[in-house]
Amino acid sequence: MNTQPSCMVWLPADHRLLGDHGHQMPFLMLGDKYARAVKVGAQAQPVMFPLADVASIDSLLSLVDGVMLTGSPSNVHPSHYNEDVADPSLPLDAVRDELTFALVKACLQQGVPLLGVCRGFQEINVSMGGSLHQRVQEVSGLMDHREPKGAPIEEQYAPSHAILPVPGSVLADWADGASEVRVNSLHGQGINRLAPGLEAMAHAPDGVVEAFAVKGATAFAFAVQFHPEWRCWEYPFYTAIFEAFGEACRARRRERLTAAPADLARV
Repeated sequence: MNTQPSCMVWLPADHRLLGDHGHQMPFLMLGDKYARAVKVGAQAQPVMFPLADVASIDSLLSLVDGVMLTGSPSNVHPSHYNEDVADPSLPLDAVRDELTFALVKACLQQGVPLLGVCRGFQEINVSMGGSLHQRVQEVSGLMDHREPKGAPIEEQYAPSHAILPVPGSVLADWADGASEVRVNSLHGQGINRLAPGLEAMAHAPDGVVEAFAVKGATAFAFAVQFHPEWRCWEYPFYTAIFEAFGEACRARRRERLTAAPADLARV
């Protein structure tokens, strides 16, 4: 009988107000598709730490084997890259910003596997000194990367355009060496200035960065603008991303459990 604890991946929560107008209450939210991709694709146990704050990051990271920064309806607050809010109707999540920006730095410092998706991709870029286009569709020469509003969910998450992996990159390996691979596209914001510590691994045909790696990272540290979590088991490219993340998390778990007896001996 296997008595080893499950490999665990921390997924930070979104902070939202739900309910009828005038009767809204705060909720901590996690999308099923992200948790399910971790469970099925990475073969790890997704976990949440409700009300986690910056001061608790180190102690919570000691309990997990990886971190996944998910997508979200909310956007990174543009004040983090010295811009005003372009569209006040779009949701923001300042509490998540505060936690995840510090969490990115802690993961990189401690060698904790880190995967960013959509908002998580943008969080990593901005937290490391990059900036975003707040309205990609309004930038001259760039495509409209948003999903077809009102379409069935399966159509919204269906592959809609190609990305071009950088030859020799890990992403190219995940794409099985293909010169291009089709992905879904559900974002209104995207990278403007790539942070100095990041290296692009794929671009859309219009040049928008679709994936990057953290330069010099000691563990898995990658992010994508598209949504590989969507039925990741149905798309070999998406599957490869989560399998690689899961392998990195299991390597972290082995290191963590090996170090645990020595740590206890010092108590």
